[in-house]
Amino acid sequence: MVLLLIANPSLANAQTDPTQLAKAVQEIENLDAMRSGLASTLEGSTTEPTIETFKEVCKPVGMRAMQLSKENGWQVKQIATKYRNPAHAPDNLHAVMALAKFKNDPELMGFWDSETIDGQQGTRYYRRINVESSCLACHGGKNARPQFVKDKYPQDLAFDFNVGDLRGMYSAFIPYLEAE
Repeated sequence: MVLLLIANPSLANAQTDPTQLAKAVQEIENLDAMRSGLASTLEGSTTEPTIETFKEVCKPVGMRAMQLSKENGWQVKQIATKYRNPAHAPDNLHAVMALAKFKNDPELMGFWDSETIDGQQGTRYYRRINVESSCLACHGGKNARPQFVKDKYPQDLAFDFNVGDLRGMYSAFIPYLEAE
């Protein structure tokens, strides 16, 4: 391995700590479990979701993603083609291709990619998000969306989903370690 690093100095400068890779997968799985658990509170409800529902169900997931970014030096986000928040639009060609890869392979749950984001080289983990029945309270038919969604997101694209559809993906970008 040392000879390989000497022969190819770029490898010595460009690597991701394997423990960070494992941690990223675990944290994204925890994030998805959080999303699923919070969304399950909508199951069987006969009342229309409100902005308060959003603050209790969806906002904590976004807040946790920001916290993971800050705690670990990663960039964690949700990305979708049919997004509600424009900040969740694909941020580069790799993200567009990752969404297409998930759409074309419904069995694929996650994968790694080497990328450069904002001039920083690193490894990016992508993990699919599937639509669950509880998601349909806000992501079902266009005309069935809660009023607060229609008001707060006039350019909303995140509707007309069915259970099992690809909703989007999580992304965790981990910058490469610099050789010492």
